[in-house]
Amino acid sequence: MSSLRDLLAAGREREVYSAAAWSVGDAAGTRDRGWTGTRSWGGEPLDGTDLWDLASVTKPVVGLAVMALVDTGALRLADTIGDHLPEYRDGDKAELTVGQLLAHTSGIPGQVPLYREHPSRASLLEAIRLLPLTAAPGTRVQYSSQGFIILGLIAEAAAGETLDVLVERLVCGPLGMTGTGFRPAAEARRRAVATEDCPWRGRVVVGEVHDENAVVLGGVGGHAGLFAPLADMERLALSLAGGARELLRPDTFRQMTAVHSEGLALRRCLAWQGQDPVDSPVGRSFGPRSYGHTGFTGTSVWIDPDTTRYAVLLTNRVHPSRTTDGIVATRRAFHDAASRRAEATGQPETAT
Repeated sequence: MSSLRDLLAAGREREVYSAAAWSVGDAAGTRDRGWTGTRSWGGEPLDGTDLWDLASVTKPVVGLAVMALVDTGALRLADTIGDHLPEYRDGDKAELTVGQLLAHTSGIPGQVPLYREHPSRASLLEAIRLLPLTAAPGTRVQYSSQGFIILGLIAEAAAGETLDVLVERLVCGPLGMTGTGFRPAAEARRRAVATEDCPWRGRVVVGEVHDENAVVLGGVGGHAGLFAPLADMERLALSLAGGARELLRPDTFRQMTAVHSEGLALRRCLAWQGQDPVDSPVGRSFGPRSYGHTGFTGTSVWIDPDTTRYAVLLTNRVHPSRTTDGIVATRRAFHDAASRRAEATGQPETAT
């Protein structure tokens, strides 16, 4: 039996989540994968086709689409918000660049619950436009979902396509991620893993984006909204571990996964978290050039380019409440164990 399965089953026993799925391996292939638990407490057992709310893991997927636009010349990292969004040209964000948005160094604050006072898309987008900057551009890494919402609008303007179509064309389609997308259809929602018993909505959220700002935006945002099954996250991770040749030119991919916040407190690549030497969400088991991203719902993908190792972890740690904090220790223990498993030799192992 997989040691990763044992570890993640123990997380369920501690009620960190009702469900977990995982895949670890390297560019040569998957070494261990599986799932454990139920789609909700008291719900159906996982069967491997389950649909997960990726939360902020949406950001690097959107980032890959943005970098694909950079590859074609439709966008430049030096382009400003004002270059693409006329409504921003007279404000304090006009000269912020695409590169700063991708690296979270724009100074735009994040984690702002605008949905509480702005229940329509137009009102929420206007509130983002008017948010005061809380740092001078380029001086601080400040995680900003609001910045990625703007980035999604820029990508739409540059490509002349809606963000969901853009992500499908530039990322999901080339990788064969047929089960991944925004706003799942009814059949897919029946396979969705539950997230929060949401006080704002007055019900347990299933198959609808957990992030409330994304709800107001209609379920599609540069910061959140994507749903995916385990198999598609494997496809993404395997591509990244192999250099994402299906998606980007080698120089573009190297630029995306290099650190763009040297001299600042946190290591940030373009749309990716770098490996911080202290308090990394995956601990210290992945190398200093590794990168990845976590999601508020309990999801993550992490890549070590020096070893080509990858680790995907999908959970619903916000079910039924976001107040649980056990995912921090569980995630680090998982990545420690995943690193050991990836070092092992022999035939790939599957645990269901």
